[in-house]
Amino acid sequence: QVQVEESGGGLVTPGGSQRLSCAVPGLILSIYRMHWYRQIPGKERELVAFITPSGFLHYAASVKGRFTISRDDAKNTVNLQMNSLKPEDTGVYYCVVEYGGNLVWGQGTQVTVSS
Repeated sequence: QVQVEESGGGLVTPGGSQRLSCAVPGLILSIYRMHWYRQIPGKERELVAFITPSGFLHYAASVKGRFTISRDDAKNTVNLQMNSLKPEDTGVYYCVVEYGGNLVWGQGTQVTVSS
């Protein structure tokens, strides 16, 4: 069984920061491609960032320069540091692991950017 667990969502003011964390108990995350997706109301689901086992990083243009994806091998987690948050970043953020040729999704964590 693979259970993807996101945490760290919540309410933050515009310009603020929030850090999301992803854990997949039983899986060594350093050997999988790990993704963060988000679902913004009224918009298509969007790939935010991913990190590969080799450490290659990808960011959507909409978050590049503001968000950072990283992997903490000691804690076996993947994180998404979100800075300079904007109201348009509001949505549900999902951690996704490419596992066995499939994308396995977490339940999502809500991020709300509002004054």
